[in-house]
Amino acid sequence: MIGVTGTLAAYAAGLGFEALPAEVAARAKLFILDAAGIAIRARHEAESTPALIRACARLGLDRGAAAVFGDAATYGPAGAALINGALVHSLDFDDTHAAAILHASAPVLPAALAAAELAGADGRRLIAGVVAGYEVACRVALALDPGAHYEQGFHPTATAGAFGATAAAANVLGLSGEATANAFGICLSEASGTLQFLDNGAWTKRFQVGHAAKSGLVAAVLSQEGYVGATRAFEGRLGFFHGYTTHAMPEKAVAGLGSRYETMSIAIKPYPSCRWGHAAIDGAIGLRRAHGIRPEEIESVTVGVSKKGLILIGEPQAHKKRPKNVVDGQFSGNFVVAVALREGAMGWDHYRTHLADPATLALCEKVDVAHDADAEASYPEQMSGRITVRTGRGTFSEFVRVPKGEPGNFVTDEDVRTKFQLLAGPCLAPGGAEALASRLLALESERDPGALVRASAAAGEAGAKAAAGAARTKSRGS
Repeated sequence: MIGVTGTLAAYAAGLGFEALPAEVAARAKLFILDAAGIAIRARHEAESTPALIRACARLGLDRGAAAVFGDAATYGPAGAALINGALVHSLDFDDTHAAAILHASAPVLPAALAAAELAGADGRRLIAGVVAGYEVACRVALALDPGAHYEQGFHPTATAGAFGATAAAANVLGLSGEATANAFGICLSEASGTLQFLDNGAWTKRFQVGHAAKSGLVAAVLSQEGYVGATRAFEGRLGFFHGYTTHAMPEKAVAGLGSRYETMSIAIKPYPSCRWGHAAIDGAIGLRRAHGIRPEEIESVTVGVSKKGLILIGEPQAHKKRPKNVVDGQFSGNFVVAVALREGAMGWDHYRTHLADPATLALCEKVDVAHDADAEASYPEQMSGRITVRTGRGTFSEFVRVPKGEPGNFVTDEDVRTKFQLLAGPCLAPGGAEALASRLLALESERDPGALVRASAAAGEAGAKAAAGAARTKSRGS
């Protein structure tokens, strides 16, 4: 009887573009566009990027022809997968699957792109590979019981995401089902990722997702070259489901495979922060607009989330009330709600201004994040939340069951293009973001997907500076 590993491998290997429902292919292109915009901005502005680029150069990972978003330099395929994976995840603005507690594109897309450049695959093949990766990553995370996985300290985007990256790369490279199963066995030795970054706002959250992308590509290439991996990578006695969770549900990995697409359950983020805080941000913006709430009149605020959400954006409260860096802010329900109440918005550029703003930090102290029974009842289907704002003239409260961007409250195509423009526009020549967005949304017509990544290299004055920086990096690393 074929097991979970063989079933997922056969599916990933056999998925072609022509078999994809039109709405699945269209949704995948939106996710690719979304990820590209994030990566381009992160290449230029994420504080962790310069050290990552320098390290890759010193390690020789810059020696090759593979492209990185927003970068005029080229890299080895493994280096490109690592950097692109880290970039897509560096702003915490990338897509999410609520039930799997997983960001799908960050590990999957970079592995597929690097594989496409290795294989000379076209845009249709890339889209199919990306969807294969989404399906495997989300399903493996669901089978882990992501809540139990979290409680053990694991980061599903990095752990389950590595297998999604493997599936994507294997599909694009044209591996058979048997070879893909073997690649999963190789990836089993590489799947890793811990939530300990929450302790000090570490950049390791970004790195471990890039590592997952690289690991998936490496596993697929090793398998293609005949390297022997472990059998029964998922269901084996010492396999992934044994070592990474206390409550595995292997049947969830294959339920409805090929007929129900988990890809359609992926959400796009409207705010660059942990998804658990988005319902409260939606509520804060709505209450501010509806009731004319002024920050100076606020006496206290309570944000209500599920127990899993509380772990990420509410504990320990003393730390969350006093964020010291971007990662702290991204995982502080107190901070993102304070910004939303002050600005009526929550964007990437707000970190630069509000992390050092005494008024915002004072408002953080008035915000408490607590467990909410209604939010708990909505989990894991939704990352719901409640916000209650108390002022001298009254108390205002809103419960947001389905945050903006979730499939049940999805953003429009124009919303995604606008987000891409806001992120990538400042890094590209005038008109460059609009032109690139149009090409990405017609990806199935592209013969060379790598050309789109190369087209995302900065232009004009910003591009000259980026190119000079890349040249200096190469010189130091040679």
